[in-house]
Amino acid sequence: MFNMVRYNSLMHHTRLPDSVAAQYSELLRHAVHPTPDGSNLSFKSKRIAGKIYWYLYVSLGRRRSEHYLGAQTPALLETIEHERKLWESTSEDRVLRARLVSMLLAGGAMPTLGDEAKVLRLLERGGIFLAGGVIIGTIAFQAYANAYANLLGVSWETHAQTRDIDTAIPVAVTADDTLSLPELLERSGMGFIAVPSLDRKAPSTAYRIRGRELSVEVLTPMIGKPDGSPKRIPQLGAWAEPVRYIGYLLEDVQIAVLLHGHGVLVNVPSPARFALHKLVVSRRRPATFAEKARRDLAQAEMLLEVLVEERPGDVALAGEAAAGIGGKFVEQMCRGLDGLPSMLAGQVRRCAPDLPPST
Repeated sequence: MFNMVRYNSLMHHTRLPDSVAAQYSELLRHAVHPTPDGSNLSFKSKRIAGKIYWYLYVSLGRRRSEHYLGAQTPALLETIEHERKLWESTSEDRVLRARLVSMLLAGGAMPTLGDEAKVLRLLERGGIFLAGGVIIGTIAFQAYANAYANLLGVSWETHAQTRDIDTAIPVAVTADDTLSLPELLERSGMGFIAVPSLDRKAPSTAYRIRGRELSVEVLTPMIGKPDGSPKRIPQLGAWAEPVRYIGYLLEDVQIAVLLHGHGVLVNVPSPARFALHKLVVSRRRPATFAEKARRDLAQAEMLLEVLVEERPGDVALAGEAAAGIGGKFVEQMCRGLDGLPSMLAGQVRRCAPDLPPST
């Protein structure tokens, strides 16, 4: 039997008013239409030695960075003007969405931290999620706390924090040469740099903001035997670290809105698959990461507590898909399930009869 101490600081949830779920649904309906803004961006020019040069200023938390755009040319001025008009054309939509976000927060929903939200908005606008990118890990759990929890009508009291934005994406067979995640991050002006791989000859799969802990990591399903080499993701123009079993998360993806500004539209795994996958992750972590394993179980518990009551069918489908994978994946899932309170574990098994019985 696998037992772990409950992560009590994460385990409280309260029922939200029915109006909050309705407001979130309305926000989601509006958020599917892009509304680019320049809330943390500004264009400024400098006259140097008689010539005019343009810069993009980006604010991220207390950090304000300067990004050189080039000498003034008709083409550059046209690009800047087009961008400014784009911001103006969506102003009414942003006001409506911002009002809905404020109403949700006033009703007890949870905000997304500012710096993380700004990076995620960059990824949203850069087309990363349209290209198939999916947020996983603790950021995804925060999306449930900010989105699916609201949709289910509950609010979680959670102190789970992360400075990593894990983006998973299936291995692609076609490429979109117009999209490059490394270039998007580099040209954002936020100070992103590539994080060197352990193998210095291998391409980077992670990017962090210089002098900060905030990072973006690119992951993809591991297919076949592990060889330790990153995989090329054509539709992102980037390389990704292969990770075992995350394909299970990418087979059932939904959209969610993070509550910051006028909302940030992202892709996340279905909450039921995320919860069951967390049970597996909790068992795959080495002993030195016992605290993270406790957090994995806590997140799974919070989601499953609500899902077995409100969406038992989702749990059944997620269990059926897991059983189809079989092997160590299901074995570790069941061992993780044994680490939950016995009553909840029993409810999950009743909802997902395809999972093997407890040993």
